[in-house]
Amino acid sequence: MFDPFGWAARSYRQPGRGPRDVLHPGWPESTPAVRLPDGASLRLRPLTSRDARDWREQRLLDEPHLRPVEPTAHDGWEAAHSQTAWWNFFTGIRDAARKGQVVPLVIELEGRFAGQVTLGTIQHGSVSDCWIGYWVHSAAQGRGVATAACALGTDHAFRRIGLHRVTATYLPDNPASGRVLQANGFREEGYLRANLHIDGRWRDHHFVAQNIEDHRGSCVERLRSVGRLR
Repeated sequence: MFDPFGWAARSYRQPGRGPRDVLHPGWPESTPAVRLPDGASLRLRPLTSRDARDWREQRLLDEPHLRPVEPTAHDGWEAAHSQTAWWNFFTGIRDAARKGQVVPLVIELEGRFAGQVTLGTIQHGSVSDCWIGYWVHSAAQGRGVATAACALGTDHAFRRIGLHRVTATYLPDNPASGRVLQANGFREEGYLRANLHIDGRWRDHHFVAQNIEDHRGSCVERLRSVGRLR
């Protein structure tokens, strides 16, 4: 069977369980599936080379939604999502995943590609943290997909990668992302001035975080307890 990451002996079709990989904990693994309030099944699974078409098509279609909140595409949005750009992106993130620096995950809704969650700048030891970022295809928005995906990604960082802390940022004019993070237990820790070049200019961001000991239970368990997951 074709193995895009070189781990033919390990399957990510089933959620990660049991002992974590010593060198690259939490990778390549899928998360357990959850059910949204409308009954749809959602999980996270590793990004693979087979995702090229969906990744490119959805991001090109959603340029009006994504470009205003993502790092500047200096050569233009279309060029940043060409076949060549995909392979440059994919090979780079594949190599970083092999080194345990990043975990790139697909949001899979009813078995179909619906966006992405990335756990990046993974550090173990005395730091033991990462950041989480996500985007959701416009056709899947308004159903709690981002909130559920963020919950699964955060739980994966804590329970499978074994980290102590997860951080995130969001733009002041993107309060929807702030609500997703708040629903998952992230707290405001600061305000970053002109820290990222977004859509052609330097932009401020809210900085939020949570530590593993901040809450009882997992993000998924807490969302279920308030009816945001089945």
